[in-house]
Parts: sequence; C-alpha cells; structure tokens
Amino acid sequence: MRVDVEFMSGGLAVRGYLERPDGDRPVPAVVLAHGFGGLKEWLEPQAAALAGARMAALVYDHPHFGASDGLPRQHIDPFAQVRAYRDVVTFARATAGVDPARIALWGTSLAGGLVLVAGAADRRVCAVVSQIPVVDPAATLRRMLPEAAVAPFLQRVDADREARFAGHDYGTLPIAGAGPGVALPDPETAAFIAGQAARTPAYRNEITLATIDLLHELAPHAFISAISPRPILMTVAAQDTLCPPDLAIGTFGLAREPKESHLVPGGHHAPYQDQFQPVMDRQIEFLTRYL
Repeated sequence: MRVDVEFMSGGLAVRGYLERPDGDRPVPAVVLAHGFGGLKEWLEPQAAALAGARMAALVYDHPHFGASDGLPRQHIDPFAQVRAYRDVVTFARATAGVDPARIALWGTSLAGGLVLVAGAADRRVCAVVSQIPVVDPAATLRRMLPEAAVAPFLQRVDADREARFAGHDYGTLPIAGAGPGVALPDPETAAFIAGQAARTPAYRNEITLATIDLLHELAPHAFISAISPRPILMTVAAQDTLCPPDLAIGTFGLAREPKESHLVPGGHHAPYQDQFQPVMDRQIEFLTRYL
C-alpha cells in the first residue's frame, strides 16, 4: 500500500510517499532520502524491498528538490536536510500504522552522511543505515578534483557567495557530465544520472554553487560516535571513486558498538545496480534484527 504524504520542515512543505505492508498491525518504519541532487523516485526499489519485509518506508524529496518546496531550486543546505530527517521522524511517529518506538534512518551517498548527524542528534531513532556515505565533504572534494583544479573551483564558490551578498541570484553548475566545471566529475556518475534522468523527467542536472560552500560546514565523521548505543550499519563500496572507501572505513572506526559494516565490490553506484540484492538483504536483516 502506497500513499502520498506531506509535512512541514523549516517552514517548507516536504512531500514524499509512505509505502507499507498491508494490514492494520503497527509496523516499524524506515525513513529514506536520496543523496546529492537525487529524487525520491530513485529509491522506489528500496522502499518496495522494505515493505516486502514487513516494514514501512517513508521516502521524500529533500527541501528545494523534486516535489518539495523551497527556493532557490536545486539547493542543498545540509543542516536543513538533517532537520528534515528529524521532522520526518516526528511525522512518522504520528502516522497511523507505524510503531513510534521502532523507527530507523536510511541514507545513501550525501544522505548517508546526513543520517550520521541526524541519528546522533535524535534519540528517538532506533537504528541507522548509512550507505556509501559522504563522511568528510572537504576531503572528498579534494579527492574528486585534480589538485590544480581545487583552488580555482573554490574561488568560484567564494565569488558566488560575494555576488549573492551584493544582491545577485544564486549561481549554479551541472551536477554531472562531460568536461570540467561539474560538481561530480566522474564518468560513472554521469552515466548513472543520465539513466535515472531518462525515467524521471522532473530531474534537473543542476546544483547551486552555494551548496558546495555549505557542504564545507558538514562533518559527519565528527558525529558518528554519538549514535551509540543505537546500532549502525555502514555499507561501503570497495572501488568507490566518489565517496572514497578509506574515508568511510576510517569514520566507521570512530563509531562505538553496536556497529556493523558491509563491504561490497564495485563503484559508488553498485548498491543501486548489480549489488542491489546483497546490499538490501544485509540491510533488511540488520533492520529486522534491531527493529
């Protein structure tokens, strides 16, 4: 059973859907959101798998993206997204058919880092699944770009901040694609996004430059130890060139028990593609055990 949902976060209407198994008995719920610039439709396979395992899945578009409100469009404020996660927990706890004492957070890529922060801050959360997470945005940026390109890219971000202070509109850049000047300069990412965009016409391959500026304020690795005693499962892709596995594994080492990690072969998008089933099987087993 799937129904559309809407709730408020930071004065904005945030929209998504709740997919849950049939029946009147209250079930545990998993709150899911996508990563850097993604849409809720991209997580339909994960939601269906969770519902098939007798869990409710509450999936939503981050503020400023997809069906959710917020101007400018295509803008990531990471701490606003953390607060939205927490607001979804509040919404889920008041939703008929959801057991308010059994709610978990699930995030992938950038949202895999956000759930580390939200899970540490919100004691109502019972478990956290962090998939291919961004754990240190500043270090990740420096891994993605050639060393000589880092300073000019950040100068462009700084110039955008000063232009906005002077009254100009938000500057933007492509999320992925060929050539320099894109946020995620990775051929695998360009191919993945092209495939997703083909089936979700609402997708926009664009992000604000201010997003890059604000991501430098985010440090998920500094929060992970505070999730305990709630359990965490971290899924890491061994050949990930977008969210380096050594950064994720190093951050996982800072977590306190109970904690579990799952290393899978492939690049950043393997958990959505050829590794989808083993990844979901492990995540569902973890969530079933703790919820």
